[in-house]
Amino acid sequence: MGSRSKRYIEIYEKIDNDKIYTLDEGIELIKDSSNLKFDETVDIAVNLNIDPTFSDQNVRGVINLPNGIGKDLRVAVFAKGDKAKEAEDSGADIVGSEDLVEKVSSGDIDFERCIATPDMMPLVGRLGKVLGPKGLMPNPKLGTVTNDIKKAVAEAKAGQVEIRNDKDGNIGLSIGKKSFDDEKLIENFKAVIDALEKEKSNLNTKGDLVKQVYITSSMGVPYKIKLEKSI
Repeated sequence: MGSRSKRYIEIYEKIDNDKIYTLDEGIELIKDSSNLKFDETVDIAVNLNIDPTFSDQNVRGVINLPNGIGKDLRVAVFAKGDKAKEAEDSGADIVGSEDLVEKVSSGDIDFERCIATPDMMPLVGRLGKVLGPKGLMPNPKLGTVTNDIKKAVAEAKAGQVEIRNDKDGNIGLSIGKKSFDDEKLIENFKAVIDALEKEKSNLNTKGDLVKQVYITSSMGVPYKIKLEKSI
């Protein structure tokens, strides 16, 4: 078990690694097994039936989680003039143009979401090596390069999350906090699965897209979850 904590090992030894749990059971186990003093995040890991070496099998998009993730995300907007004012009025935490480009290029990144107007992209494009590895580069396909700044900021603040597979064909993301009502976690979980089902039609894959799904807390062990239907 490597350098896992004593608490993690004790919980891990109690679970049946061969059992597949319902979503309700998985959430119950997470809540029952946690006695930490902070509000852990609830995360899911999805193992996809894709070959990431082929561009037409990669998954990338955004999901609007109906109940957010329990965190007030800091949003940065690259914009000028009226659009900068729109960003400020919409609740963006950081707004700028050339000054913000200079700040970010120096490695000063204190935000979790990034939006840009189309006219700013020639400048923002220079930040690809800084923002790209962090998954923060604005992208028109994700709705983060847009003139509708009000909508983009509102969606980011409301709990919009990005889904993007890694080199092994896995997707991992938070669906809320342990303190969330069970129903809110279930609704967020189903929003992710529904989004993957829609994404399947855009991929050049055969068979089921989702091979396995696990749910866990930030300091807990993973539980394999049985989906209500194959996708």
